[in-house]
Amino acid sequence: MKRIIFTVTNDLNYDQRMMRICSSLAQAGYEVTLTGAATKHSLPLSGTVYSQKWLTSIFNKGKLFYIEYNIRLLFFLLFKKTDLICAIDLDTIIPCYISSKVKKIIRVYDAHELFCEMKEVVTRPVIYRIWKMIERYTVPRFKYGYTVNEPIRKEFERMYSVKYEVIRNIALFEPDGIPVKQEGYIIYQGAVNEGRSFETLIPAMQWVDAPLIICGDGNFMSQVKNLVRQYGLENKVILKGKILPKELKEYTLRARAGVTLFDKAGMSNYYSLANRFFDYIHAGIPQLCVNYPVYAEINNQYKIGVLLEDLSPEAIAEGLNLLLKNDNLYRELQQNCLMARKELNWQKEEQKLLAFYKKLLGDS
Repeated sequence: MKRIIFTVTNDLNYDQRMMRICSSLAQAGYEVTLTGAATKHSLPLSGTVYSQKWLTSIFNKGKLFYIEYNIRLLFFLLFKKTDLICAIDLDTIIPCYISSKVKKIIRVYDAHELFCEMKEVVTRPVIYRIWKMIERYTVPRFKYGYTVNEPIRKEFERMYSVKYEVIRNIALFEPDGIPVKQEGYIIYQGAVNEGRSFETLIPAMQWVDAPLIICGDGNFMSQVKNLVRQYGLENKVILKGKILPKELKEYTLRARAGVTLFDKAGMSNYYSLANRFFDYIHAGIPQLCVNYPVYAEINNQYKIGVLLEDLSPEAIAEGLNLLLKNDNLYRELQQNCLMARKELNWQKEEQKLLAFYKKLLGDS
């Protein structure tokens, strides 16, 4: 049985992408271990077909957390038997590179995004230079890898002459019935991070006749709370924090509409393909989404949402009200979501994943 280790820096309970990847490979016969960061609130994943390794750190965030976590991860990888190590994004790539080099085993880079081009990185010159130096040194040395869409794949090839695969993070198809939208709320799910257009989404809610539920946490949460207070929206914008996947799915199914917004301050946002974009489709809820290349390509094919060029509060409010009040448009988009999820699903996408690892490791 061939062994694979995946490395992330987050709490394993909330990483649905890695849950899908690890489950697919474990069910195909590989011995899979997913390594992540433990917090005081972390609980072991239950009912998984793969192993978990939680690394405890003294520091919980910032530069010291990354330094400490990477040191702990390096020692774990050096002494753990495996046939392949996969670094998930740039923040675990150094220990994966060093350990794979020392042990002379296969290494893979799984790039969820253009890490150095995220707004929270690219707008901080010193931080950007550090991460870019790491990227320039390590990525060309990862011959094998994959990312979430074609534009990002092309960027990696342009910058580092690596030929990565495209494996999208699409939800598992489950023929769920769509409940009546009695509460009629709007949902945002995912990281509450810089660059997600909360600066304009929150004030837009002044003119939207429905509540907004935000399920997630991140580096922009304190600013979001301040914006909610500033505009007097405490009873209209509900902050749920991080929610486990099963409960999150229920919140999404009951929502009237979803939100997928990013500003253009980083190339990673412009070329993004967010997990929630597919989660909304699978829940049968139309969404308000940015009119960026990858989203536009999918929407042109399936017409599952309303796309915006203008991300001003007024334009966002107009788009959300369209989804709330135009029942004919809403029903059309909803039916398109239900049709699209039969084509855009993990059952089909995982075949690319299995083929990728079979090529590297052979049959499990």
